[in-house]
Formats: sequence, structure tokens, C-alpha cells
Amino acid sequence: MNNKKKLKVTFLGTGTSTGVPMIASKNPVRFSEDERDKRLRASIVFSWEDNNEEINYIIDCGPDFRQQMIKANIESIKGILFTHEHADHIAGFDEIRPYYYQMGPVPIYSDSRVLKSLEKRYEYIFTTENRYPSAPEVKPTIISEKDQFQFHGVEVKPIKVMHGDLPILGYRFGNIAYLTDVKTIPVEEKEKLKDLDILITTALRLEPHKTHATLNEALELVEELKPKKAYFSHISELLGFHADIEKDLPENVFLAYDGLEITSCD
Repeated sequence: MNNKKKLKVTFLGTGTSTGVPMIASKNPVRFSEDERDKRLRASIVFSWEDNNEEINYIIDCGPDFRQQMIKANIESIKGILFTHEHADHIAGFDEIRPYYYQMGPVPIYSDSRVLKSLEKRYEYIFTTENRYPSAPEVKPTIISEKDQFQFHGVEVKPIKVMHGDLPILGYRFGNIAYLTDVKTIPVEEKEKLKDLDILITTALRLEPHKTHATLNEALELVEELKPKKAYFSHISELLGFHADIEKDLPENVFLAYDGLEITSCD
């Protein structure tokens, strides 16, 4: 199928929309000295080698995008895939400029609703008249959960999940799936999540939330889908200390943290 390319996921950020710690928070997690308790906004990069070239695809570019790219030393990208239009997932869009200067128009992938939101918020990027000289250019591709495509030898499937009442996209690269801001998943979409090596999904906090999965709901999803391993992300300080939560998780389930790298063969 894909010649079993070795895929690497780097967690650029594992925090919820406010980041961790949240501004002015009095939560004990704010004062943690454990670096795993300091979380930028949720984003990952999928990487692999193809013909001796490093391939990098980013999922989401939130307000911490510049800092994340520098920290992870991402010198080139092939494109950006968007899950949805909330600020913690798109507010770093202008920071793609260095990649535009390097490669020309940057390929971006999103559904039509998200593209309209980007066009409205970043009109100067999409306009064809009187363009600001330093504005980046992009090459949009509209996608949906019905699509399936190949990126440099790796099969990619968009997956529709529900962020409360809002349909958004997760992505499966080979045998690794990334689902952020997920609360529920339609039954038909769960078929795309069978036989995973790695499932990455949301575990916002312990208490119920209208639009994000709790820790227990994330664990129930892992039990249902039975991936070989699972990593939880999009975490708020209300989940608690990383060390305390992780020690009580099943042996194949982990809390992700910023900078963590994991690998799998697709």
C-alpha cells in the first residue's frame, strides 16, 4: 500500500484554547515545575522520509505557531491541514510567511466552511488586488470526510468528528489518527479508525464539557476502538498534573506533552 513508511508525530502543542497555564489562573497546575504541565495550543506535525527528503505536514496553526516551528526546528513544510476555524487553531496563519518566501504559495487543506472563515479573517492573504508585498500566498484545496488522498506515498483520510454541534475534521495518516476538539464521532466515521497503531484524541478535563471529551470519555473511546497505543491531547489545567493523571492510565495510554515525538509504520 504505502511501502510502510516510518511516520513521526511531533506534538507542537497539547493545550486547550487558553494554553496551560491560563493567564491569571490560580490553579495549582500553573505553579508546576514539571515542563509537561506547560502546554501551547494544540497542533502536531506529521513527518517522514521520501526519496531522502523530509516531508512535513502541519495540522492547525494556532497563536503559538511561530514559537512552535522555531522550537521544533521545522525548516520546511509541504502543507497545512485545518481541523476547524476556532482561533486556537488558525490564529497563527500569517506566520506561514517564511515558508511562502521559501516555497511559493503554501498548500492548505480544509473544508469549505473553514476556508470561508480564513478568507474573511485574513482577507489580505487571499485578495488578488493591491496585495501587500509581504503577504503570504496560499493554494487552497477544499476537502471533506469523503475524500482520500496520498501525500508523498502516505495515505491520508479526513475524518468527520463532532465538536459539540460543530462538525470538524480529524485526520488519519497511515495507521496514526489525530482527533482534536472531539466530543463524539459518527458511527460511520469510526470505521476509518479501525486497526490503528496510534490514536491521538482529546481529554480536556475530568468534569463534563459540552464540546470536548473528558478523560473518561477518551478512555471509553480507546476501549471501543482498541488502538495499539493512545495519546491524549487538547488538555486543560483542570485535568490536573501530568504525572498524577498518567500514572493511573492503562499501560498503552499516555498523556501527550509539548515536544513529545512518537513513531509508527503505516
